[in-house]
Amino acid sequence: MRQRVLIAISLAAKPELIIADEPTTAVDVTTQAKILKLLLELRENKGTSLLVITHNLGVIAEICDRVCVMYAGQIAEVGKVSDIFKHPFHPYTQGLMNSIHDIGDKSELEAIAGYVPILLHPPSGCRFHPRCPQVMDTCIQKPNLTEHEAGHHVHCWLYQRVEE
Repeated sequence: MRQRVLIAISLAAKPELIIADEPTTAVDVTTQAKILKLLLELRENKGTSLLVITHNLGVIAEICDRVCVMYAGQIAEVGKVSDIFKHPFHPYTQGLMNSIHDIGDKSELEAIAGYVPILLHPPSGCRFHPRCPQVMDTCIQKPNLTEHEAGHHVHCWLYQRVEE
């Protein structure tokens, strides 16, 4: 109930941008659907921009055009939702996509090996490198955010262009 009241109050000012931090967490499925419908209507009918912060990939797929995947406070990959969900490049994003199943899929979920780092003392370079199945020596240095395909950027040494 509190979440709905806060949403109503924030919409009264007719904002150009709504920052929704976990808008569907801790609400029942019916309320979740209403919140997502409202956010979509605001975006499509009022031209309101949305910045949605969530761990729920279903919410992202339903209401977002672009996504920024982050790991331990560092950008891993940025692009169109459809591109990243179908063809993730960063090993973390690949692991994330492999950890979800279609309805009826009975195979075992794939977990990402290792442990989430303690962010008081994050790993150097790519923060995913201690867990990465494709880790290289250069991963202890921070890679640049590189446009690997049009509009699809990745923060990974696997996709860095070699300087000539």
